[in-house]
Amino acid sequence: MKIVVDAFGGDFAPLEIVSGAVKALQENEKLNVVLVGDKDKITEILQSLVFLSDRLEIVHAPDVVTMDDVPTVAIRTKKTSSIVVAYDYLKQNEDAVALVSAGSTGATLTGAVLKLGRIKNISRPALAPIMPTLNDKNVMLLDCGANADCKAENLLHFGIMGNEYMKAMGVKKPRIALLNIGTEEEKGSEMIKEAHQLLKNSRLNFVGNIEARDVLRGNVDVVVSDGFSGNVCLKTIEGTAEILFGELRDITHSSFKAKMGALLLKKKLYGLKKKYDYRKVGGAPLLGINKIVIKCHGNSKAESVACAINQAWKLANNKLVEKVAKAVEKDEE
Repeated sequence: MKIVVDAFGGDFAPLEIVSGAVKALQENEKLNVVLVGDKDKITEILQSLVFLSDRLEIVHAPDVVTMDDVPTVAIRTKKTSSIVVAYDYLKQNEDAVALVSAGSTGATLTGAVLKLGRIKNISRPALAPIMPTLNDKNVMLLDCGANADCKAENLLHFGIMGNEYMKAMGVKKPRIALLNIGTEEEKGSEMIKEAHQLLKNSRLNFVGNIEARDVLRGNVDVVVSDGFSGNVCLKTIEGTAEILFGELRDITHSSFKAKMGALLLKKKLYGLKKKYDYRKVGGAPLLGINKIVIKCHGNSKAESVACAINQAWKLANNKLVEKVAKAVEKDEE
């Protein structure tokens, strides 16, 4: 199986992306990687890393889709850009099973739909980041921005896809919850109330509504949401964490006594930082597409890229796409 990597997508491309691919290959001897981008620059980086492998392939793509490009226009017109060439390679080669990119989110999502297409019976694809929780488990939140406006049926499909993903990651019976303004069944908009009934009557292990403040408590495995609310929830969590860690850093450096206290708590503070480090998670899968697509943070560095590549390999190895297709087909019966 080959994992296709957009080597020129991201704030720190191509160095960190190529370095991450090398790290992934060193960690997983069953892995094959295809780096897509300017061949000369990729080769130069590989030489500096003193790395050679018959499990690494380079596909030349001299152009790049930038954050300023309109995604739909870029995918259709920038035929030699790294993301477009990567999708073309993924589509045309049966042994290529997944794509990883830290580039433009819009271009990654648009390219996935236009180049690969949706799984049959899936109404909308969903961007689904994984987040750490208080009890050291993970929770998936979907959708987080691919679909601002949703129908109840879309949310049911998100639940089905999230359920299959978490099972592929080792959770035997994922607990599915619906993001809402209250836990009561009658709360929320008409669309949310309709989605609640669809999820409740499905084959999923639906445990009811969940409020945003409880998402990271670890009481559920999948949180279903429309893309607008999910994105607001995600950005609020990210912003709050950034502020709190910044405040904690300032406090521990504010005086000699504070520094001594921080020294005594060094092991605990390091463990806390490590627990909520997104680089250990990898990227956010785009579920509902005919092949695995992983979107990394734009500022991803080598460690995060390596995690995302191994994440993509694991999902492909567990046949996530086939399982989602089978699950939604069963639910349609």
